[in-house]
Amino acid sequence: MNRPIDTITAYIGLGANLGDAADTVRRAAAELSDTPGITAMRLSPLYSTAPVDSSGPDYVNAVAEIQASLQAPALLTALQAIEQQHGRERPYRNAPRTLDLDLLWYGGQTIALPHLIVPHPRMHERAFVLRPLLDLAPDLTLAQGPLPVLLARCADQNIRPLDPAA
Repeated sequence: MNRPIDTITAYIGLGANLGDAADTVRRAAAELSDTPGITAMRLSPLYSTAPVDSSGPDYVNAVAEIQASLQAPALLTALQAIEQQHGRERPYRNAPRTLDLDLLWYGGQTIALPHLIVPHPRMHERAFVLRPLLDLAPDLTLAQGPLPVLLARCADQNIRPLDPAA
């Protein structure tokens, strides 16, 4: 399971709603970019979003497109290590968080492991994933449909660019 793989495109969701969330997301993106096995990264604009199935202050969300030679479980381990560096705690499901990194999509593969499901099972229902993902991959189509169609279905979810020029 740890054999080397070719470089693969993956999308990572980044979010935070405790502390200086925008700074945390930007620093986490830089740390992700510096992770061994990640050879390239692009970060979407940052968005402010109301919590979905969660509580607390509004979130800052973004999506990173990476090129990686890591297998999905190793990438998940790297994401969790970055979360821990930022003080991520999991007191209960969907608790407010200092940082949340989700492996959303991994080279179009379907992965079903006890600790990892890819594509992320709720990404097609979340404007805070779809809007920044659309910025990076406008032609990406998920099993549920094209990103613009899926985003239109989430029109009731409040999302706004953190930088109004975005």
